[in-house]
Amino acid sequence: MFGDNHLIVVDLGFGDAGKGATVDWLCAPETGLDVAAVVRFNGGAQAAHNVVAGGRHHTFQQFGSGTLSGVPTLLSRHMLVEPIALAAEARALTRLGVTDPLALLHVDERALLTTPIHGAANRCREDARGTSRHGSCGIGIGETAHYALDHDAPRVADCLRPDVLRRKLIALEEHYRPLLAGSAHRYDPVDALVETYTAFAEAVAILPGDQLAAFADRGRLVFEGAQGVLLDEWRGLHPYTTWSTVEPRNARAMLARIGAPGYILGVTRSYMTRHGAGPFPTEDAGLAIPERHNGTGRYQGEFRRGHLDPVLLRYAIDACDGIDGLAVNHLDALGGIGTATGYLTADGYVDRLKCGAWQALGHQQRLTELLSDATPVLSELPADVPGYLEERLEVPVVVTAHGPDRADRTIRVPATA
Repeated sequence: MFGDNHLIVVDLGFGDAGKGATVDWLCAPETGLDVAAVVRFNGGAQAAHNVVAGGRHHTFQQFGSGTLSGVPTLLSRHMLVEPIALAAEARALTRLGVTDPLALLHVDERALLTTPIHGAANRCREDARGTSRHGSCGIGIGETAHYALDHDAPRVADCLRPDVLRRKLIALEEHYRPLLAGSAHRYDPVDALVETYTAFAEAVAILPGDQLAAFADRGRLVFEGAQGVLLDEWRGLHPYTTWSTVEPRNARAMLARIGAPGYILGVTRSYMTRHGAGPFPTEDAGLAIPERHNGTGRYQGEFRRGHLDPVLLRYAIDACDGIDGLAVNHLDALGGIGTATGYLTADGYVDRLKCGAWQALGHQQRLTELLSDATPVLSELPADVPGYLEERLEVPVVVTAHGPDRADRTIRVPATA
């Protein structure tokens, strides 16, 4: 179906579109794609990729969503690695019958470490924002990325060098001491963290530099994105964004360095969702669509639902500099769903959103303001949702899903490379 291409799976919405379930299906033996590894190319422990397969359910955070099929995971240098959460996730996977999950894990030594210190700082800032929260998960992703801009930040390689790690953690703690003074947010002492991270280094394979070519020599790679393009740090609706490049430029660059071809598979639901604050033009609180695995988060906020929005999906595709195929999930949940043909805005009727230059935050802020007050022009959603999206987005729908289970996914049409 995909030729000899490696696959890059990216969410075209605000997240929660079914990336993990799609990756799980791609990695399943019955799909026959001979996947050698799942490569995580952005985000960190804030991911929540729900996979249901053969009676087993797991919410993947840092492990690749091919783990239930025994496919190894490579956490690339673009990941923000949280070892304590990784250990907890490994225990959960063991209970599901995965033998020695940590043996399937490979981590680039250059990846940044997200620590409990970052998490405490993150939650402290969100508390201070009150009703103006950005929708953070409270794990410390933004703090990890921001601190590393101007400081010698802790990295995975430092877990092999306890003295270096201790020095960096002490400096991190001192940096955040004024912010956390008097805060209720607590974390383990530095010495305890060093002990934990040293044990992590002994339990997983930490790779020196880029080892992508070695994995590609063994078979197909599936790059699993986190979050959604509409939350991208440079292309998303600022300031309700993540400190992570969600669109696939980093995955493309990794493949380019080894001279390998890639196929971009964009993922969407048959309707739109958003977890947390920010503009959501087609939101409709009256949509009674059950949600098994997402609820209200203390920092992230409520799980919101809206009608299908090809205008935003087209914008996300443009932000990706194009995609090759679509996976459409949740086709079993179409009752009462409409589709947006455009918006009524302060600038008049809009049916196409311009994607600004990369890193043009001023454009993103103006787009956020425009969409915050936009009224969608809705029409009835055609019964053939995949065909409708192909017509509107000019991209073939190659995978469809009529339920949450791996068995609910099917190939729709052969994809062209």
